[in-house]
Amino acid sequence: MKYICQICGYVYDDAKEKVPFAELPDDWKCPLCGAAKSDFKPEANGDEKKVVTAIEPMEADLEKLSAGQLAALCSNLARGCEKQYKQEEAGLFKQLADYFTAVVPAVNDASVEKLAKELQTDADNYAAVRATADANADRGAARVCVWGEKVTRMLSSLVNRYLNEGEAMLKDTNIWVCTTCGFVYIGDTPPQLCPVCKVPDWKFEKIEGRA
Repeated sequence: MKYICQICGYVYDDAKEKVPFAELPDDWKCPLCGAAKSDFKPEANGDEKKVVTAIEPMEADLEKLSAGQLAALCSNLARGCEKQYKQEEAGLFKQLADYFTAVVPAVNDASVEKLAKELQTDADNYAAVRATADANADRGAARVCVWGEKVTRMLSSLVNRYLNEGEAMLKDTNIWVCTTCGFVYIGDTPPQLCPVCKVPDWKFEKIEGRA
Protein backbone atom coordinates (compact mmCIF):
# COMPACT_ATOMS: atom_id res chain seq x y z
CA MET A 1 0.00 0.00 0.00
CA LYS A 2 1.16 3.52 -0.80
CA TYR A 3 0.22 6.63 1.16
CA ILE A 4 0.43 10.11 -0.34
CA CYS A 5 1.09 13.36 1.53
CA GLN A 6 -1.74 15.69 0.58
CA ILE A 7 0.54 18.71 0.89
CA CYS A 8 3.80 17.93 -0.89
CA GLY A 9 3.03 14.64 -2.65
CA TYR A 10 5.62 12.56 -0.78
CA VAL A 11 4.91 8.84 -1.22
CA TYR A 12 5.28 6.43 1.69
CA ASP A 13 5.48 2.96 0.17
CA ASP A 14 4.94 0.11 2.61
CA ALA A 15 6.77 -2.21 0.23
CA LYS A 16 9.96 -0.14 0.48
CA GLU A 17 9.86 1.07 4.07
CA LYS A 18 10.88 -0.94 7.12
CA VAL A 19 7.79 0.04 9.10
CA PRO A 20 4.26 -0.16 7.62
CA PHE A 21 2.51 3.20 7.53
CA ALA A 22 -0.25 2.01 9.86
CA GLU A 23 2.35 1.18 12.53
CA LEU A 24 4.05 4.58 12.48
CA PRO A 25 3.54 6.61 15.69
CA ASP A 26 0.82 9.28 15.65
CA ASP A 27 3.43 12.03 16.00
CA TRP A 28 5.31 10.88 12.88
CA LYS A 29 5.71 13.64 10.29
CA CYS A 30 6.33 13.81 6.56
CA PRO A 31 10.12 13.80 6.03
CA LEU A 32 9.79 16.29 3.19
CA CYS A 33 7.36 18.99 4.37
CA GLY A 34 6.74 18.16 8.04
CA ALA A 35 3.02 17.46 7.61
CA ALA A 36 1.27 15.29 10.18
CA LYS A 37 0.60 11.60 9.64
CA SER A 38 -3.12 12.44 9.35
CA ASP A 39 -2.34 14.45 6.20
CA PHE A 40 -1.50 11.25 4.31
CA LYS A 41 -4.15 9.41 2.31
CA PRO A 42 -4.02 5.94 0.71
CA GLU A 43 -3.17 6.07 -2.97
CA ALA A 44 -6.43 6.30 -4.91
CA ASN A 45 -7.48 3.62 -7.35
CA GLY A 46 -6.96 4.87 -10.88
CA ASP A 47 -10.51 3.90 -11.76
CA GLU A 48 -11.98 6.07 -9.02
CA LYS A 49 -12.88 9.60 -10.07
CA LYS A 50 -14.32 12.14 -7.69
CA VAL A 51 -16.95 14.33 -9.28
CA VAL A 52 -16.48 18.00 -8.44
CA THR A 53 -18.94 20.65 -9.56
CA ALA A 54 -17.63 23.98 -10.76
CA ILE A 55 -18.78 27.11 -8.97
CA GLU A 56 -21.75 28.90 -10.51
CA PRO A 57 -20.79 32.26 -12.06
CA MET A 58 -21.61 35.26 -9.90
CA GLU A 59 -22.94 38.55 -11.15
CA ALA A 60 -20.22 41.16 -11.39
CA ASP A 61 -20.65 43.56 -8.52
CA LEU A 62 -18.41 45.92 -6.58
CA GLU A 63 -18.06 45.04 -2.93
CA LYS A 64 -16.53 47.14 -0.20
CA LEU A 65 -13.52 45.35 1.24
CA SER A 66 -12.62 45.36 4.92
CA ALA A 67 -9.40 46.88 6.21
CA GLY A 68 -7.98 43.40 6.71
CA GLN A 69 -8.81 42.37 3.15
CA LEU A 70 -7.26 45.56 1.78
CA ALA A 71 -4.14 44.97 3.87
CA ALA A 72 -3.77 41.46 2.43
CA LEU A 73 -4.45 42.71 -1.10
CA CYS A 74 -1.89 45.51 -0.91
CA SER A 75 0.67 43.22 0.70
CA ASN A 76 0.28 40.73 -2.16
CA LEU A 77 0.56 43.52 -4.74
CA ALA A 78 3.73 44.74 -3.04
CA ARG A 79 5.21 41.26 -3.29
CA GLY A 80 4.21 41.05 -6.95
CA CYS A 81 5.92 44.36 -7.68
CA GLU A 82 9.07 43.16 -5.94
CA LYS A 83 9.21 40.14 -8.22
CA GLN A 84 8.97 42.50 -11.22
CA TYR A 85 11.78 44.66 -9.76
CA LYS A 86 9.41 47.62 -9.38
CA GLN A 87 10.75 48.77 -6.05
CA GLU A 88 9.01 52.16 -5.93
CA GLU A 89 5.59 50.63 -6.55
CA ALA A 90 6.35 47.84 -4.07
CA GLY A 91 7.20 50.44 -1.42
CA LEU A 92 3.95 52.32 -1.99
CA PHE A 93 1.84 49.18 -1.77
CA LYS A 94 3.68 48.22 1.41
CA GLN A 95 2.83 51.59 2.93
CA LEU A 96 -0.82 51.01 2.11
CA ALA A 97 -0.66 47.49 3.56
CA ASP A 98 0.89 48.80 6.78
CA TYR A 99 -1.78 51.50 7.05
CA PHE A 100 -4.70 49.10 6.61
CA THR A 101 -3.09 46.59 8.97
CA ALA A 102 -2.88 49.28 11.67
CA VAL A 103 -6.60 50.09 11.43
CA VAL A 104 -7.92 46.52 11.41
CA PRO A 105 -10.41 46.32 14.31
CA ALA A 106 -9.83 43.79 17.04
CA VAL A 107 -11.74 40.52 16.80
CA ASN A 108 -13.09 39.93 20.29
CA ASP A 109 -14.22 36.33 19.75
CA ALA A 110 -11.11 35.16 17.86
CA SER A 111 -9.82 31.70 18.80
CA VAL A 112 -7.49 29.04 17.48
CA GLU A 113 -10.48 26.71 17.19
CA LYS A 114 -12.30 29.13 14.89
CA LEU A 115 -9.14 29.61 12.82
CA ALA A 116 -8.83 25.83 12.42
CA LYS A 117 -12.43 25.63 11.22
CA GLU A 118 -11.96 28.46 8.70
CA LEU A 119 -8.78 26.91 7.29
CA GLN A 120 -10.47 23.54 6.84
CA THR A 121 -13.37 25.22 5.04
CA ASP A 122 -10.95 27.04 2.74
CA ALA A 123 -9.07 23.81 1.98
CA ASP A 124 -12.30 21.95 1.20
CA ASN A 125 -13.45 24.68 -1.19
CA TYR A 126 -10.37 24.49 -3.40
CA ALA A 127 -11.68 21.50 -5.36
CA ALA A 128 -14.63 23.50 -6.67
CA VAL A 129 -12.45 26.52 -7.40
CA ARG A 130 -9.99 24.34 -9.34
CA ALA A 131 -12.86 22.76 -11.29
CA THR A 132 -14.04 26.25 -12.26
CA ALA A 133 -10.54 27.23 -13.40
CA ASP A 134 -10.22 24.05 -15.48
CA ALA A 135 -13.68 24.53 -16.99
CA ASN A 136 -12.63 27.97 -18.19
CA ALA A 137 -9.14 26.85 -19.30
CA ASP A 138 -7.60 29.38 -16.93
CA ARG A 139 -4.11 28.01 -16.37
CA GLY A 140 -3.08 30.90 -14.14
CA ALA A 141 -5.98 30.37 -11.77
CA ALA A 142 -5.32 26.62 -11.80
CA ARG A 143 -1.71 27.23 -10.72
CA VAL A 144 -2.92 29.46 -7.90
CA CYS A 145 -5.25 26.66 -6.80
CA VAL A 146 -2.45 24.07 -6.74
CA TRP A 147 -0.15 26.16 -4.59
CA GLY A 148 -2.92 27.74 -2.55
CA GLU A 149 -4.51 24.43 -1.59
CA LYS A 150 -1.20 22.89 -0.49
CA VAL A 151 -0.25 25.94 1.59
CA THR A 152 -3.72 26.12 3.14
CA ARG A 153 -3.67 22.42 4.03
CA MET A 154 -0.27 22.86 5.67
CA LEU A 155 -1.56 25.81 7.71
CA SER A 156 -4.59 23.73 8.70
CA SER A 157 -2.31 20.87 9.72
CA LEU A 158 -0.09 23.15 11.83
CA VAL A 159 -3.03 24.81 13.57
CA ASN A 160 -4.58 21.43 14.42
CA ARG A 161 -1.22 20.28 15.70
CA TYR A 162 -1.02 23.41 17.85
CA LEU A 163 -4.44 22.61 19.31
CA ASN A 164 -3.11 19.21 20.39
CA GLU A 165 0.39 20.20 21.53
CA GLY A 166 0.06 23.82 22.61
CA GLU A 167 3.14 26.02 23.03
CA ALA A 168 5.34 22.93 23.31
CA MET A 169 5.03 22.63 19.52
CA LEU A 170 7.05 25.83 19.07
CA LYS A 171 9.56 25.36 21.87
CA ASP A 172 13.24 25.41 20.84
CA THR A 173 12.48 25.53 17.13
CA ASN A 174 11.91 28.09 14.37
CA ILE A 175 9.10 29.11 12.04
CA TRP A 176 9.96 29.62 8.37
CA VAL A 177 7.78 31.04 5.60
CA CYS A 178 8.45 30.67 1.88
CA THR A 179 8.32 34.18 0.42
CA THR A 180 7.24 32.80 -2.95
CA CYS A 181 4.19 30.65 -2.13
CA GLY A 182 3.59 31.14 1.61
CA PHE A 183 4.40 27.57 2.70
CA VAL A 184 5.10 27.42 6.46
CA TYR A 185 7.71 25.08 7.91
CA ILE A 186 8.49 24.36 11.57
CA GLY A 187 12.11 23.33 12.20
CA ASP A 188 15.62 24.45 13.05
CA THR A 189 16.42 25.22 9.42
CA PRO A 190 14.22 25.57 6.33
CA PRO A 191 14.01 22.71 3.80
CA GLN A 192 16.58 22.84 1.00
CA LEU A 193 13.73 23.19 -1.48
CA CYS A 194 10.22 24.43 -0.78
CA PRO A 195 7.95 21.34 -0.92
CA VAL A 196 5.28 23.37 -2.72
CA CYS A 197 6.93 25.73 -5.22
CA LYS A 198 10.48 24.26 -5.27
CA VAL A 199 12.40 27.49 -4.64
CA PRO A 200 15.72 27.17 -2.72
CA ASP A 201 16.00 27.61 1.06
CA TRP A 202 17.28 31.19 0.87
CA LYS A 203 13.79 32.20 -0.26
CA PHE A 204 12.50 31.35 3.23
CA GLU A 205 12.17 34.03 5.92
CA LYS A 206 12.48 33.29 9.62
CA ILE A 207 9.51 34.57 11.60
CA GLU A 208 10.54 36.19 14.85
CA GLY A 209 8.28 36.06 17.88
CA ARG A 210 6.34 39.14 18.93
CA ALA A 211 7.11 40.81 22.21
